[in-house]
Amino acid sequence: MEVVIMTGGKGMRMAPYTKVLPKGLLPVGEQPILEIIVKQLRNYGFTSITMACGYLSGLIQTYFGDGSSRGVSISYYVENEPLGTVGPIKLISRRSGPFLLINCDVLTTLDFSRFRDFHIQGGSILTIASQKKGIPIELGVLETKDEYVTNFVEKPTRSAYVSMGIYMMNPEVADYIPSHQYFDIPDLIHALLDADEKVRHYENNDFWLDIGRPTDYTLANEQFGKLKSLLLPGEPV
Repeated sequence: MEVVIMTGGKGMRMAPYTKVLPKGLLPVGEQPILEIIVKQLRNYGFTSITMACGYLSGLIQTYFGDGSSRGVSISYYVENEPLGTVGPIKLISRRSGPFLLINCDVLTTLDFSRFRDFHIQGGSILTIASQKKGIPIELGVLETKDEYVTNFVEKPTRSAYVSMGIYMMNPEVADYIPSHQYFDIPDLIHALLDADEKVRHYENNDFWLDIGRPTDYTLANEQFGKLKSLLLPGEPV
C-alpha cells in the first residue's frame, strides 16, 4: 500500500526550531515525528513511501535512506520550488491505486488501514480524515430574524468538522492538479467539487494533534509518553 508524506514546508510557525531541522525531524519523545509516522505506516501495511521534500531535504534523505532498515521502501521527490500541500502529486510518478497522503507534522492514533477501507468502499475520489471540534467565539453573538434580535449568546462555542491533514486519494486526483504551480489541498477540494466529483470525510475520535505551533509541539511531547503504547504498540514504554 502506497503513501505520500508531505514534508517540504519551511515550518515558519515552528521557528526557531526549524532554523536547524526540517519540521519532520523535530523530536517527539526521543525520535523525530517522521520516524513515528513511518513506524505507524509500516504497522498498518503502508510500506511503499514517497517523501515530498523541499526545505532541508538532504537531512531527511540522510536520516531515512531507502527505508530498508525500517522495513519499508522510501523514495523522494525534491521540490525545486514550493508547490503547496498537494502540488507535488502532479509530478510524482502516478500511484498504482488509492494512496494515503499525510502531512509530516501529524501525531495521531488513527487506524490508517480502516481509513483506507472506508475510502475504497465509498467510491469517492478523495476522502478526508476529520474530527468535530468546538470553535470558541470570543464575542457576543446575535441570533436574528430579519432585522430583529431573537437571542443573544455571550462567547458561544460552535462546532465544525476540521481536516486532520490525512487523506486517501485515487490516482486520478492528479488530473485536477496543475503542473509546476503552487496548489494546496483546499484548491484541490474546490476543483473536485466544481467537477462534481465525490469527496467524503471520515469522522473519528482518535487522538490527533497537528504540530504546527510551538505550543502544539510542547503538548505533543507531554502527551507522547502517556500515549506511546497506542501510538507505537509493541515498543517499550
